[in-house]
Amino acid sequence: MSVQEEKTASGGRYYTVVDGHEAEMTYSRGSDQLIIIDHTGVPDALRGKGVGQVLAEHAVAEARKGGWKIIPLCPFFRALSIRNHDAWNDVIK
Repeated sequence: MSVQEEKTASGGRYYTVVDGHEAEMTYSRGSDQLIIIDHTGVPDALRGKGVGQVLAEHAVAEARKGGWKIIPLCPFFRALSIRNHDAWNDVIK
């Protein structure tokens, strides 16, 4: 599953298209060293296929690569960050 990024002036989104359906995880940038994951949208047709997990793992990998922290405002991402606390602790604020 390929994840793309679309940047805006104040943040951006990670997204993927699977079976013709687009899923996304949006973020705003708090600073050069901080992003706030604020929304995850996965269409019903893709639920249960791990698409949200892939987007979250991509966000964590990008945070590590960029040297920034993530504030998990999105309920879905926050739940994953709690479940993956040991593995993601280095990037979750």
